[in-house]
Amino acid sequence: MRGPVATALSSLTLRGRCLVTGGATLLALGVLLGETALVQVAVFVLALPLVSAAAVARHRFRATSRRTVTPARLPRGSDAGVRLEVGNAGRGRGGLWLLAETVPADLGPSPQFTVEGLPGGGSAVLHYRVHGGRRGRYRLGPLRLRLVDPFGLVLRTVSGADTAPLTVVPRVLPLGPGGPAGSSGRGGEGTRRAIAVHGEDDVSTRAYRQGDDLRKVHWRATARTGELMVRLEERPWRAQATLLLDTRTRAHLLARGHAAPPPPPVPGDPAPPQDSLEWLVEAAAGIGTALLRRGATLRVVTDAGELPRTPGHPGLGEEELLDRLAGLGPSRLPGLGPGAELLGRAAGDGPVVALLGAVGPDEAAELARVRSGPGTDAAVLTDLGSWAAVSGRGRRGGGGAAGDELSRQVTAAADLLRAAGWRVAVAGARVPLAAVWAQLGPAAAPVPQGVPG
Repeated sequence: MRGPVATALSSLTLRGRCLVTGGATLLALGVLLGETALVQVAVFVLALPLVSAAAVARHRFRATSRRTVTPARLPRGSDAGVRLEVGNAGRGRGGLWLLAETVPADLGPSPQFTVEGLPGGGSAVLHYRVHGGRRGRYRLGPLRLRLVDPFGLVLRTVSGADTAPLTVVPRVLPLGPGGPAGSSGRGGEGTRRAIAVHGEDDVSTRAYRQGDDLRKVHWRATARTGELMVRLEERPWRAQATLLLDTRTRAHLLARGHAAPPPPPVPGDPAPPQDSLEWLVEAAAGIGTALLRRGATLRVVTDAGELPRTPGHPGLGEEELLDRLAGLGPSRLPGLGPGAELLGRAAGDGPVVALLGAVGPDEAAELARVRSGPGTDAAVLTDLGSWAAVSGRGRRGGGGAAGDELSRQVTAAADLLRAAGWRVAVAGARVPLAAVWAQLGPAAAPVPQGVPG
């Protein structure tokens, strides 16, 4: 254990240490020169910080704090107000208190306050605001209290243990009309009937693949084309819908820390996502919420597993969905295979919306194998080349060629999924979610890609 002298010296501020050093120097000079006046001045200079340290060390204080965060759960890009109540639980009057609140860097700078002479049993109410710039779960606090003497020579620091939670959930952006459920957007009013019926001429078909159900063979199309064709059937949105969310680190360009370049501007969006993974997470929030409001039971699968549901419930609710997505981070899995296999087991006969990062033809083929011939299944492919271009990473070290190769891979994967009966949209860095959603409708125009000049 440290002695009282060591404790006192460790609590000295820079000013106090300089004063002690100057006093020791004066004392040495006074002794060497035999000057009594110098020795007396040195003793006074040395005594002042030591007496201040002893006075601060003997000061007994008990500070309490309590926070109220409003709201405690907010969408990304919004602000929350914090009411911090600091109390003096001791009997004596408090001295000069320097307060520093601990705030995560993603929420903004840590505020500092000064409270002086707080009476015993009294309290002071302080206010500050935080900005939910990044999705996640955070803790506000603890409060650091620094007690200083009137001369600023001694500083005593005490940290509390109390904190308050704050959750920044992804935004729920409006999708508008369109999407896989039709332009009316009223897919939740009842179970949609199958569009493919024996004998219809306008039914959607595709070529037969090994493993397809022979009962789905469309004989009229087979006779017309000369090869075996099967029907693509709509699946009811009111039953179960499943989201597949690709969170692999290798499938995204992630914004690392606060030195990351600013996000690309998006028309009509003052706070666009910082990277491609955040774009997909917000897409999952918006699309999942829309499906829930249409009456679907929702399950969400990632490459690392399924987002947990409340025991006894078949799917996620709206608040559950946002809370689960708030804490979702990137995974280090190399491939999409585990997520695709889990999707095949979890989705059943319900429709699927796959939100994918950078995928190649092999991964698209694996996804199509798991979900063969779904008439209402849809995929959103991220054009990582456009994200590389707008972030500036595509201009260094031949990155432009790499971005072009990424775009070619996305095009190949999209063609493969379309051939398997999927509805596909390719999302560039500057494309709003509502525009991408509209491309998944029955008669959609191509999604604009790349970066406008």
